[in-house]
Amino acid sequence: MERKPKRRTRERILETSLRLFNGFGEPNVTTTFIADELDISPGNLYYHFRSKDEIVNTIFGAFEHEIEGVLAAPSARQADVEDMWLFLHVLFEAVWKYRFLYRDLNDLLSRNRLLEIHFKRLLEQKVRTATALCEGLAASGELRAQHGEIAALATNMVVVATYWLSYEYVRNPRNLQEGEMIARGAYQVMSLVAPFLADRSRALFERLAAAYVSS
Repeated sequence: MERKPKRRTRERILETSLRLFNGFGEPNVTTTFIADELDISPGNLYYHFRSKDEIVNTIFGAFEHEIEGVLAAPSARQADVEDMWLFLHVLFEAVWKYRFLYRDLNDLLSRNRLLEIHFKRLLEQKVRTATALCEGLAASGELRAQHGEIAALATNMVVVATYWLSYEYVRNPRNLQEGEMIARGAYQVMSLVAPFLADRSRALFERLAAAYVSS
């Protein structure tokens, strides 16, 4: 059998760092911890990354690339309620994959200027995408809201989506489950939209909620 090529050390450092950041929190993980986990010398790690911030920034770059693809997807066509629900699930999957960025967000932004700038842009893009989704529903008669209501709704959707993981972590820090976090997060964001939905879309929301959220 043909042997698979070994992963490069740089890739292993990024994968291990992401796992450790997610598991222990970025502030609690040092470069020495990462090197020990990989069974490499600190000098070997520093050959690839000059600092922990450089590792964080590289991981954030991968996250930013993935999330921008998610945020661009709904603009391809006018979305319905089911599309919005699916979009939220995919969004929360990305949040979970890079969960340390959201759980340690305030600490990271306070000392990392690059993340501060780029995360601000990312929030603005999330608001634009949420606004476009709501405006699409309104244009098709599936959502009953005025322009000002849509603007406030889009902002509230982004606030809940951004800080939902922090809430779930505080609520259950030692047994946080991926599937539960994603389903509950998507439901909570959709619950903000539900009061504005027309009858047919509201009925669809209720069916989706029953399928995805346990009582």
